[in-house]
Amino acid sequence: MAEPGAKPSVLFVCVHNAGRSQMAAAWLAHLAGDRIEVRSAGSAPGDRVNPAAVEVMAEAGIDMSGQTPKILTADAVRESDVCVTMGCGDTCPVFPGKRYLDWELDDPAGQGVEAVRIVRDEIRALVEGLIAEIAPATTA
Repeated sequence: MAEPGAKPSVLFVCVHNAGRSQMAAAWLAHLAGDRIEVRSAGSAPGDRVNPAAVEVMAEAGIDMSGQTPKILTADAVRESDVCVTMGCGDTCPVFPGKRYLDWELDDPAGQGVEAVRIVRDEIRALVEGLIAEIAPATTA
């Protein structure tokens, strides 16, 4: 994990980096602010972020319209404390000492807004749990 006093970092990975991992990264950045470093990537990135994912995140007050899918690199995994995979199977490189989580979520690709809203809300709940675990809010 992160060095004492250092900011933890999380990498979200799905195949196309167009839906689930983008929504997870957006939720984490929105909910944790600057307490956690956030990355997302895909093993086979799509051409653009899923428009339904952009729409449902906008409904929640989060603008993902400027995001683009990014390729998963070994460096991205190496530089992250926690790697959260979402349906990418064995394509994520594994490094000793890293923490890996696999979130089983429906793929929003080709789904309507109603289905993507459900995935968005499932991701928010998982992200909130992750934040509470790795970077709990400090009370003054």
